[in-house]
Amino acid sequence: MKPRLHAFAVLALLAPAAAWAQPAAKPNDAQIAHIAYTADNIDIQMGQLALRKSKNAQVREFAQDMVRDHTAVNDQALALLKRLNVQPQDNDTSRALSRQAETEKKRLEALNGAAFDKAYAQHELAYHREVNEAVRGILIPSASNPDLKNLLQTGLKIFEGHQQHAEHLVQELR
Repeated sequence: MKPRLHAFAVLALLAPAAAWAQPAAKPNDAQIAHIAYTADNIDIQMGQLALRKSKNAQVREFAQDMVRDHTAVNDQALALLKRLNVQPQDNDTSRALSRQAETEKKRLEALNGAAFDKAYAQHELAYHREVNEAVRGILIPSASNPDLKNLLQTGLKIFEGHQQHAEHLVQELR
C-alpha cells in the first residue's frame, strides 16, 4: 500500500467521523474536558508504547515529546477543572475514542522494528490531524468557559507542532 493511502487508511480506522461528529447538542464544558483529556491520554499511552518498542532515536524522541507535552496539558486541564469545581463528564465521543485507540494499540503492539516505527509515525500523523481539526472545529467553538477555551487554544498550538513533527518523522521513515 502506498504511504499516502496507508495513512488515509489508518485515519479511517483510528478516528472515524462518527467519533468526532458534532453531537445533536453541543458538548458542555465537562464533556469537552473529558474528550480532551481522553484524547491526550491516548497519545500518552501510544507514546509509552513507542518508548517500549522502538529502538529508533527519532521515534523515541518524538514519543518522549508526546508523553511530556500531553501529560503537561492534562495536568493543566485537571488543575483548571479542580479550580472550577467541575468533574469531567464521560460521553459518546470520549468512549468512541477509547475504543478506537484500543484497537489501534493492539495493531501497533503486533508490529516490531521498522514496521512498528513507520506505523506509529503514520498513526501519530493521522491522529494529530483528526484531533487538531476536532479541537479547532468542535471543542473550542463549543467551550463556554474562557479558561477552558484558552487551554484548548494553547494545547492546539502545541499539537499543531506535533502534527508537523509527525509529518517530518513519516518522511524520514520512508
